Amino acid sequence: MDLLQQTDELFFTRTNLDLQRTGKIVRDALSGGDDGELFLEMRHAEMLAFDDGRLKTASYDQSSGFGLRAVAGEAHGYAHAGELSEAALKRAADSVSAVTKGYSGNAALAPSAGANNPLYSDQNPLNATSFDTKIKLLQKIDAYARDSDSRVKQVSASLAGSWQAVQIMRADGIRVADIRPLVRINIWVAIEQNGRMESGGAGAGGRVMLDQWLTPESWQSQVDEALRIAVLNLQSVPTPAGEMEVVLGAGWPGVMLHEAVGHGLEGDFNRKGTSVFSGRIGQQVASKGVTVIDDGTIADRRGSITVDDEGTPSRRNVLIEDGILKGYMQDRQNARLMGVDATGNGRRESYAHAPMPRMTNTYMENGDADPQEIVASMKKGIYAVNFGGGQVDITSGKFVFSAAEAYLVENGKIGAPVKGATLIGNGPDAMSKITMIGNDTELDSGIGTCGKAGQSVPVGVGQPTVKMGGVTVGGTEAA
Repeated sequence: MDLLQQTDELFFTRTNLDLQRTGKIVRDALSGGDDGELFLEMRHAEMLAFDDGRLKTASYDQSSGFGLRAVAGEAHGYAHAGELSEAALKRAADSVSAVTKGYSGNAALAPSAGANNPLYSDQNPLNATSFDTKIKLLQKIDAYARDSDSRVKQVSASLAGSWQAVQIMRADGIRVADIRPLVRINIWVAIEQNGRMESGGAGAGGRVMLDQWLTPESWQSQVDEALRIAVLNLQSVPTPAGEMEVVLGAGWPGVMLHEAVGHGLEGDFNRKGTSVFSGRIGQQVASKGVTVIDDGTIADRRGSITVDDEGTPSRRNVLIEDGILKGYMQDRQNARLMGVDATGNGRRESYAHAPMPRMTNTYMENGDADPQEIVASMKKGIYAVNFGGGQVDITSGKFVFSAAEAYLVENGKIGAPVKGATLIGNGPDAMSKITMIGNDTELDSGIGTCGKAGQSVPVGVGQPTVKMGGVTVGGTEAA
């Protein structure tokens, strides 16, 4: 049974909705508009959290609903309901049709045909592993962490999973569907030595089943990583402040690329002229050698989608190539208003939210430098291997990021770990200061969640080891 047949079973056979009548309601509601769609969703979500040696939280949620959108020019009408019924759909149609009433638009063409190639399983990860097995896994994680180091004072471990089925229906009768699994494991430990308490965390996930983390070698590696970071923090020294060379590690440090550059390349900000990258297609916006990709087609990755939430097939989009800005990430509305193609980046948190341009898996491609040579080339600076939180101003490109794991480097030698390092700068300026790009590109372990305009969606980030010159480092003592 293909995805469309599976979702027909969920949304029409098992509910009060009739496929033919639903299609007519959608056609009538969107008549005269430029674009729009009915977004049907069913979601199951579970979260188990183990803390202080006991199960602290166990939640399970099942929801279903729809969002109906009519687009007319730059305006759109959006109505949603947490029930799949014809009466609710008719009420929503009455609301959104107010936007198209008296409007005579040109109906946008349907999304280009895509293979809708399977990138992940359509099975429900919540049902694939029993509740008892999940609890036993959390117990094993807790015991292993405490047995691994006598300094461990607290252990928190959580398992989260969801299963989302969606179908998008357009006024022209085009329908597409997707079924998306998602799981994540998180581990946090706190250790104490000589009155000093430090902590460390690790996590992993993706659009996979939970069973791959049931083997000891999988979950133990996550515990070991959390412990390693906690022990490292016990040895950390204050961070010197000032302008210096910075080397960013491969993988998760790509979150800085995501925030400082990725958001600025989303279509809505550029159509409105509010991004620092607005109007710069074809211009040099980064150092030569810098190529940035957004790719929603990578198998099993957290940010991947076979089709976006408007029905456009996901694809690999080149945003920056050899330092030259090539294009933006687009949903259908902003793409139409800018006279370009939609790129498969129209995403929404749920049926209760309208779609907007969002990233999927955003990363920098390989360079040709050896990572060890990059670090060895530093005279004095910071080697940031892992990041915590950060924020960016889209209009100015200014960013602030905190490093979760970083080291002092002098004369090419990695020294003591530092605590409290923050990187301060401007996205395009930072991209222009890249002097070396490693050959070790990797994606993060599957833990990214991106927030925008009150909506959160799962994403992936990545990059190779990268050297940047003249970055401002905020710390606790003068350099």
